[in-house]
Amino acid sequence: MSNPLLAHHRNLARYNTLANRRLYDACAGLDEFDLKCDRRGFFKSIHGTLNHIMVGDRLWLARFAGDKAPSLSLDTILYEKFAALRQARRAEDDRIEAFFFSIEDSFLDGTIRYINNEDREMEDPIPLLLAHFFNHQTHHRGQVHDMICQTDATPPVLDMHRVLNP
Repeated sequence: MSNPLLAHHRNLARYNTLANRRLYDACAGLDEFDLKCDRRGFFKSIHGTLNHIMVGDRLWLARFAGDKAPSLSLDTILYEKFAALRQARRAEDDRIEAFFFSIEDSFLDGTIRYINNEDREMEDPIPLLLAHFFNHQTHHRGQVHDMICQTDATPPVLDMHRVLNP
C-alpha cells in the first residue's frame, strides 16, 4: 500500500498541472502590456511572477533529484515571450508529475542538504520541502490571479476541489 503522504503529493502534482493550465489560459488573452505591467507584486508583473514560479520549480526539482540546483536569481526572467514561457510551463508540469509518480515511499524519510539563495547551507526534511514546493506555487499563483483581476480578463477558478473535480 502506498504512503498516504506520497499519494497526497501526487494529487498536488496533478492539481498543479491543471491549475497552471487554467492560469496560463487566462493569461493567454492578455496583451504584452497587461502581462508585463508593474502591478506592485513581489516580482512586479504577471510575467515576472510566472517566471519566478518556474525558477522556483527548477531549483527545487534539481534539489529533489540530488542534482546541483541552477544558480539563478529569484527574479530571473527565463522567458521573455509569453508563448515560450507557456510551452516551458507545460513541459515543467509534465516533469513535476513524472517526478512525483516515480519516487518511492522511502524518499519521504530523507532530508535534503542544499545552499539557499542567501548562500546559506540548509538541511530540511523532505516532507517539509515538498509541502513548501507546492505551497510556493499556490502562493504565487494567487498573486497572479489577483493581478489578472486588475485587467479586463476573467480570472480562472483555482480552488482545488473545482480543478480536480470540475
